[in-house]
Amino acid sequence: MRARMALKLANIEVEFREISLREKPAHLLQISPKATIPVLVLPDGIAVEESLDIMRWALQQHDPEGILDKASGALIVENDTSFKWALDGYKYPERSPEKTQFDYRMQGEVFLLKLEALLLRNTYLLKATPSLADIAIFPFIRQFAAVDSAWFEAAPYPKLQAWLNSWVESNLFKSVMEKQPTYIE
Repeated sequence: MRARMALKLANIEVEFREISLREKPAHLLQISPKATIPVLVLPDGIAVEESLDIMRWALQQHDPEGILDKASGALIVENDTSFKWALDGYKYPERSPEKTQFDYRMQGEVFLLKLEALLLRNTYLLKATPSLADIAIFPFIRQFAAVDSAWFEAAPYPKLQAWLNSWVESNLFKSVMEKQPTYIE
């Protein structure tokens, strides 16, 4: 989702292929031995295999909104490591039984508190306009909120809730969420 959002912001036309991870096509395995998604194949044949790398590449090509910035780095790293780990445990507690779902939620809340504090100062995470951090982190907060939406709506994060809602309701998000048919070779 975050890679698609960056490609859309950069006005880069790509051919999207919706992949079933249960039935990975040979073409995916050929271009990406890791067989993870997303993968962006550049015109020179080089495969970019990480969503954050795709985001950076796209916005280096064209960044009309000034999204690409250096200040986002540490916050994105925290999101993509410790918060993502807590999110996975919270979403799939049966896969990580060493802690309870509540424990994983509490670990994730450390990051939510940090984001709430940032949003008390700005409309977006780092400034008055969207940054790379906003687009890179938004999909993960959306997933976290969806695990127990009633809890999230009642949680003491009004700025984060409003920020999340503004992204969910944005034309950018809605445009990248249009369902594509599953690619079949």
